[in-house]
Amino acid sequence: MLRKFKLFFKRMFKRYFDDDVGGRAAQLSYFFLLSLFPFIIFLLTLVGYIPITVENILSLVEQFAPGDTMVLIEENVDNLMKERNGQLLSIGLITTLFIASNGVNALVRVINLTYEVEETRSFIVARLISIVLTVAMFFVIIIALLLPVFGKLIGTYIFSFFGANDEFLQVWGMLRWVISIVVMGVIFTFLYKLAPEKRVTITEALPGAIFATLGWQTVSLIFAFYVENFGHYSNTYGSLGVVIVLMIWLYLSALIIILGGEMNATLYKMKRKGLL
Repeated sequence: MLRKFKLFFKRMFKRYFDDDVGGRAAQLSYFFLLSLFPFIIFLLTLVGYIPITVENILSLVEQFAPGDTMVLIEENVDNLMKERNGQLLSIGLITTLFIASNGVNALVRVINLTYEVEETRSFIVARLISIVLTVAMFFVIIIALLLPVFGKLIGTYIFSFFGANDEFLQVWGMLRWVISIVVMGVIFTFLYKLAPEKRVTITEALPGAIFATLGWQTVSLIFAFYVENFGHYSNTYGSLGVVIVLMIWLYLSALIIILGGEMNATLYKMKRKGLL
């Protein structure tokens, strides 16, 4: 078992440099940046149709985004809300969804590279997969927002309906946060399953999904803490400091997601060669 672990980490280390993971993460973070605000617009177009406020959305982003970047995000959201009109919904659901899916589409191409396969699916099929995954990410955010807001009401209803004891409410208080993480893990699982131009089972997609889910949240929280307490990017970059922090956060996010794909691809090849 120890030999297999050593072989796995040795191959991962080699693939990191051979596949230029750092460079691909930089490219992917650029597409993430271009897709970020269209995705927020897509969320804002539906604010009036779901029991969630703009403040709820911003509070969720604030949990993971470095503090300084929230200034940039909030300013853009405020401008969008002021200029919002009746055409925003119709335009947002079509155009902005397409633009927002560019980040996922770039991610699909990168994951294909980790498996060393070329994208042979048609433009329409590849784009539809990207759009479906983008919409799935939207639902993850909705669930992540709804559970903290309405989770207590749901728990109280279950408590009264089934006659559970008081300890249930305490357990449910923790479970509703765990459920949000699990849902995010499910989305990553389907990302790693659907993205490659190769047959990948859910079981084979799971290791990278678990790594990406826990890794992304951990790295985001650590980086946010670092920026808040030690990082003084504005001293070096001036007014561009906020943008630099946002780019670094997106880069770290892309790096974690790509590493999840590399992990799955490494395990996939080792399994096919009988090394596991």
